[in-house]
Amino acid sequence: MPRINVLPLNLRNKIAAGEVVERPASVVKELMENSIDAMASRIEIDVAKAGKRLIRVSDNGIGMDREDALLAFERYATSKIKDEHDLFNIKTMGFRGEALSSIASVSRVRLITSHQDETGTCIEIIGGDVKEIKDCPAIGTTIEIKDLFFNTPARRKFLKSDSTENYHIIDTVTREAISHYQTGFVLRMDGDDVLNLSPASSYKERLVQIFGKDFVNELMETEAEDGRISIKAFLGKTTNLRNNRNNQFLFINNRPVKDQPITYAVYKAYEELIPKDRHPVFLLFMGIDPKKVDFNVHPTKREVRFEDKSSVFNFVHQAAKEALKNGVMEYWSDEKATEKTSQYSIPSNTPFFCSSITPKWYVWNIRTVIPLRRCDDRYYPGDLPRRHLCGSSGKRRYHDN
Repeated sequence: MPRINVLPLNLRNKIAAGEVVERPASVVKELMENSIDAMASRIEIDVAKAGKRLIRVSDNGIGMDREDALLAFERYATSKIKDEHDLFNIKTMGFRGEALSSIASVSRVRLITSHQDETGTCIEIIGGDVKEIKDCPAIGTTIEIKDLFFNTPARRKFLKSDSTENYHIIDTVTREAISHYQTGFVLRMDGDDVLNLSPASSYKERLVQIFGKDFVNELMETEAEDGRISIKAFLGKTTNLRNNRNNQFLFINNRPVKDQPITYAVYKAYEELIPKDRHPVFLLFMGIDPKKVDFNVHPTKREVRFEDKSSVFNFVHQAAKEALKNGVMEYWSDEKATEKTSQYSIPSNTPFFCSSITPKWYVWNIRTVIPLRRCDDRYYPGDLPRRHLCGSSGKRRYHDN
């Protein structure tokens, strides 16, 4: 006997909204991805009250005609899949058709859009019900989301503080801006500009726009390709370490994702070079055949599943290891760096960290986390104190030679 779904449409959409619309940052992400798929060269995001009062995303993309604008709010409706073969060859950012219907079911929505030189269309939806459709002037697409979760107070109650929600919005916009450097991004919060990025010519230029030259100068740039996978990576130097994992970014086919095995592959490349309680900076931009990766694992597309995860792990690990090896060799062969190291003034009671992996030994000044001298077979230059601190099996022991 066939199963009958007796839930009203609006109620079903509200339940689905819990999967897709987790917080205001999720709404911002979905709307930005639609603008990116619309080939926009400039995207403006306005946020009020941490997105609870207003989220407005405007772009200069190709827009939609009236028919498509109405269909866009139907659940599972999407213009990004032409036939069944596209389901296994996904090249767009959004493809399931869940986001707009879910967002509209828990907010007050106003869509203004125009396709090329046609007359624009304005649609107003409240809680999933279409209230008004009319003609209006428009360029590209602007969508306003007001009073998010106004009809689902239980979900609104569990939103975090404004500062926390703002942090997630900024992080979301930053990640999209990094991976789509050809697009200009503007983010305003309560009327103040937080990000104002013009289109860039490369990943490196976009990183300079966001993080500054000092940050980028501490990164090693590398590229690798094996015919199936390509990677462009920016890896932090061993002198540029952090106490947390905040400055670690992974993008697959320009989509920001999280993947623990790939992150571990990078850490494994660093394991002989840095203390275990410190974290490297890295940005990975990977390109993989869409048929070999599944982005449909998580409702918000944060996670991925690879057809051959072991080959991806090995590829990333080898690429990172080779880049770090070249970077370390370049560092130690630099005469200026060597001269600066030998003249480094160190108090005799300063503790040092030694990697426990042989035959490579690296001496570190724990206070500044600066590699002072590479040592082989426990040889220490005469200008360094003999007393050093070695970590072994979690125990710290002093050795005086």
